[in-house]
Amino acid sequence: MRIEAVRGDITHEDVDAIVNAANSSLLGGGGVDGAIHRAAGPELLAECMELRRTELPDGLPVGGAVPTAGYRLRARWVIHTVGPNARRGQTDPDLLASCFTSCLVVATEVGAPHRRLPGRERRAYGWDVDEVARIAVGAVGAFGSRQENRDGVEVCGTDVREVGTTAVELVRFVLHDDRALEAFSRELG
Repeated sequence: MRIEAVRGDITHEDVDAIVNAANSSLLGGGGVDGAIHRAAGPELLAECMELRRTELPDGLPVGGAVPTAGYRLRARWVIHTVGPNARRGQTDPDLLASCFTSCLVVATEVGAPHRRLPGRERRAYGWDVDEVARIAVGAVGAFGSRQENRDGVEVCGTDVREVGTTAVELVRFVLHDDRALEAFSRELG
């Protein structure tokens, strides 16, 4: 798996899937979440409302991930995940890592080998960008290693449920400012 970091607008990415730094309601918001909802069009909100009505009546839990169609986006899929909010005391790095890992598993389930992730909205969630970069790159790298070591249903203790059924070939962190790009680039070495 290749892992990259670039500065850009995730809503303009022409890929299999992009990741939405969503809130648990899945009904849009500010920042990346709002931009994705605006670019995808009202059909995305309608699908999210249906998910809330049926599968997720209490909302998407922190660290979880769920796919929707991309609608008017270039991306075929939007994978929504809810990050832990450090300003509300949710400071467990494993919860943040779970956001990235859960999205990768969903990407494999929907057959999206090329995906783009935002670097999380540190302003909205209160995380330090250097910590986010370390956790995100570590989680994605570990997932890639497990994926490469899996051959068949289970090898070396790695189950298909942990790495999905379709290999993820490229993960690109699409970052909105130079400070975030610097932090992610440093982690990627």
